[in-house]
Amino acid sequence: MMEKKEKKFLTVAPFECAWRKDLKFREAGRGCVAFEASAHNDVTVVFRENVGSQHYHYKRDNSPHYTVILGSHRNRRLKIEVDGQTVVDVAGSGLCCSSAFQSYWISIYDGLICVGKGRYPFQNLVFQWLDSNPNCSVRYVGLSSWDRHVGYRNVNVLPLTHNHILLWKQVDCGEYEGEDNSDEEVKDERTDYEKWGLENFLESWELSDVFFIVDTEEKPVPGHKVILQASGNFPLEDEDVIQLQGVAYPILHALLKYIYTGQTQISEPQLGSLLALSSQFQVMPLVKQCEETIERFKLNKKLFDSGKNVELSYPCSQPHCCAVFPFGLPISAQRLKLLHSIGKYSDINICIEGHGLVAQSHKIILSLWSAPFTKMFTNGMSESSSSEVHLRDVSFEAFKIMLEFMYSGKLRMEDTTDFGSLLLQLLLLADQFGVTLLHQECCKLLLECLSEDSVCPILQAVQSIPSCKLIEETCERNFSMHFDYCTTASLDFVLLDEAAFSSIIQHPDLTVTSEERVLNAILMWCMKAKELSGWETVDELMTKLTPELLFEERLQSVNELLPFDDSEVSLTCSSFVLFLHLQLERSNLRRHIAVFDNFVKEAIRFIESGSAELGNNQNVRFQHRRSSFKELLYICDGDSNGVLYFAGTSYGEHQWVNPVLAKRIIITASSPISRFTDPKALASRTYQGTSFTGSRMEDGHNSAWWMVDLGQDHQLMCNYYTLRMDGSRAYIRSWNFQGSMDGRVWTNLRVHENDQTMCKPGQFASWPVIGPNALLPFRFFRVVLTGPTSDASNPWNFCICFLELYGYLH
Repeated sequence: MMEKKEKKFLTVAPFECAWRKDLKFREAGRGCVAFEASAHNDVTVVFRENVGSQHYHYKRDNSPHYTVILGSHRNRRLKIEVDGQTVVDVAGSGLCCSSAFQSYWISIYDGLICVGKGRYPFQNLVFQWLDSNPNCSVRYVGLSSWDRHVGYRNVNVLPLTHNHILLWKQVDCGEYEGEDNSDEEVKDERTDYEKWGLENFLESWELSDVFFIVDTEEKPVPGHKVILQASGNFPLEDEDVIQLQGVAYPILHALLKYIYTGQTQISEPQLGSLLALSSQFQVMPLVKQCEETIERFKLNKKLFDSGKNVELSYPCSQPHCCAVFPFGLPISAQRLKLLHSIGKYSDINICIEGHGLVAQSHKIILSLWSAPFTKMFTNGMSESSSSEVHLRDVSFEAFKIMLEFMYSGKLRMEDTTDFGSLLLQLLLLADQFGVTLLHQECCKLLLECLSEDSVCPILQAVQSIPSCKLIEETCERNFSMHFDYCTTASLDFVLLDEAAFSSIIQHPDLTVTSEERVLNAILMWCMKAKELSGWETVDELMTKLTPELLFEERLQSVNELLPFDDSEVSLTCSSFVLFLHLQLERSNLRRHIAVFDNFVKEAIRFIESGSAELGNNQNVRFQHRRSSFKELLYICDGDSNGVLYFAGTSYGEHQWVNPVLAKRIIITASSPISRFTDPKALASRTYQGTSFTGSRMEDGHNSAWWMVDLGQDHQLMCNYYTLRMDGSRAYIRSWNFQGSMDGRVWTNLRVHENDQTMCKPGQFASWPVIGPNALLPFRFFRVVLTGPTSDASNPWNFCICFLELYGYLH
């Protein structure tokens, strides 16, 4: 009995046959079937005029048919039968079956039966036989067995062309030099295509559009016009056949191998003939190498072993790119690009829905990079015989970039405003068409341009692509480290799937200013919020809506995600435990959602037991979150609540010492240190009458600044900062307060233009930092003048004697 194991996997029982109406030659008597089979012996394929039954057996069939048996006689013979009568019974050269799947192809052309082994049809021919009384009516393909089960998969019927048959009638299978890996079990197709190159098309009729006729034997040798013309100057205008009089096949083979693989070999007596042929077709790199080799041979014959061939290799100018087409080959990338731009020798028109014809391309170039394109052009699909391919749901801009990559081996993208969106589209396109190297380049670029603003769209795009696991993990870590910003600056995070969002809130690097923010983010995600809101808004909505209406299909996620919020919480002043007790005890959330009720009850028990005192870690649930921030909030000008003061106490460990002297922080100025430019003065608690930094030229402009480095172990989400004027009257009017992670790329946290706040010597002034950037942590901060001060005599002297920062310190 025949049963379906999985998609494209058939198990055929002994003495039975599988027939499918789609396994049919496009033209009666002419076609090729390619398949993978798993069996210990007797892989049997039947070719018949009409579809047979499941219980069909070729031994009892009186109607005309061909039968090909691979591995007959206990896996030792190859047999061909015509109408049940054996006409071929030979040793099965290379046709060894096993429990692993192996690839084969069988073609029929007006009675010429060819059998080959390997994943790529029309290559590695191992046997052929010509029927003197051909059956030109066979059309349907049956997959059968003898006395043991046989498994079939990836079965495809391919069309034939006249060129293929010319090869099969002339080919000597001993000349095939390609590696045959079909004895190995078939693995992931994409892995194979990472090693896929132009050499696989050397002297292959697959996708060929020209062939050479060599010497008197009139041996046809296939080629590909676009490849040949990009490497030399061949007479291809309106010609599909190139006659080579007086040229032996080994000479042509050496030339083509050099073009298709970048290396070749030839005996010393044949060097002159190879030089002449490469000169005739102007393959100049080979011409030069032949001339140099001949000259060296003339000078010193001992350089060459007369018993061995001379090795010739194309010198690659970019060694790191040698594995990438067209590098490492004597193929001009400029000429290839020109042929593509003008559509010369094109054999496929690519149309994209909504854009019409977008490119005139070459099937062989697309197939070099893409397994899906190869299948499209070779497995009997409509595109195999058509000169057009129509694509839907494909980005026009991304596809044009992918095409350029296929022809040049280099990724070129302009830095436009929609660069990130285009890069994501290109990544998805490269994954869709299996262009592995382009996929890798896109991944590198994405990691380079990953930021807090782009992390959500990138994560949303790659979370379903297995090959983007590194990007997914990097995005989740970036999100978790900037949790406040990523859940407040935009609502993109509510579009993430549950697995990604769950990973983020459980991430070991999760960094938050308060557990209330985690709670708010979970509630917004669960209700797929359309605007920023907190738990209070959700609590109010629950006076009118049931949890089922509010959270819809994500209701179950509420119960699954909320426990992650309480697993490790900040215990600074037991604020979150008190929040649970005081804020949520009488909330609608507690009344309607059981997990909230349990959470609040446990917080109440925790407080009543006296365990909420700072430093008491008896309760497993309420523990200090390792990556939480220290809250340092502005109270008044000159207070002792800021970051620089906290650093001076060794972060709460001992009495205050100037943090610059204690080397806890570093303050630098735009001009060299002097008695009036003293960095430690800005962190001092003592008033300085004269304290300034002078200007310097940056990017062709005057610039004066003071900069604070918190050190590599600390970052600050700054929400307030304080300055104090020295005793001068050089009041600042236009300046920027900025943050940076590396001290080179700066983000504006607050911009001041013609600010009149400073108007007295020694005056304090403080400003809040609001907006999304206040939720980004930075290591470096600076105050930089963007315009002259009120002192016309020294307009670029930046005069302040005190600087303090506030916010959430990590």
